[in-house]
Amino acid sequence: MPVDGRLARGAATRRLVLRRAVDVASVDGLDGLSLGRLATELELSKSGVFALFGSKEELQLATIEAALEIFRSHVVTPSLDVAPGLPRLRAICENWLDYSERRIFPGGCFFFNVGAEFDARPGRVHDAVAVASGSFAEFIRESAREAVALGHIEADPEVLAFELHALGRAANADAVLNGGTQAYALARRAIGARLS
Repeated sequence: MPVDGRLARGAATRRLVLRRAVDVASVDGLDGLSLGRLATELELSKSGVFALFGSKEELQLATIEAALEIFRSHVVTPSLDVAPGLPRLRAICENWLDYSERRIFPGGCFFFNVGAEFDARPGRVHDAVAVASGSFAEFIRESAREAVALGHIEADPEVLAFELHALGRAANADAVLNGGTQAYALARRAIGARLS
């Protein structure tokens, strides 16, 4: 069945807008997004961008989903190709630090930044950020539990996962604020020591 050209163009435009939106939101926050701003920056009609999302909140929710897909492709999916247990746990940490250090999003870790923006604000956007961030935290916990169950490390898996998550978040926050790569080097050393 042939594809309607308008639908294909609409889908391509939506992907283009969302790619720009995740970059903007990683620096200026989800409140920094506006349909008009994105239309101007991408040289699109504001009415066309509005037709794709309908409201700022829908744009924010779509941006969170787009950022989650990008995050998964750089951090979660490659980790699943590594053997379960300690090798996978190490891969998760390295992929996460690499994702932040390479500035896949110009503002560093997208979810760290928008999490701080929406952590105390109720509503659909808060809930979407919490679910996305929570899914990664749970992935780390599951991997830590697996490493302990396989006998690869002796630890309380909940505490271990919390520590690894905290080290990754701290490295991101410090590097974004102060620049450089020292925070990532320190996080790698700390994670290496914790997982040895």
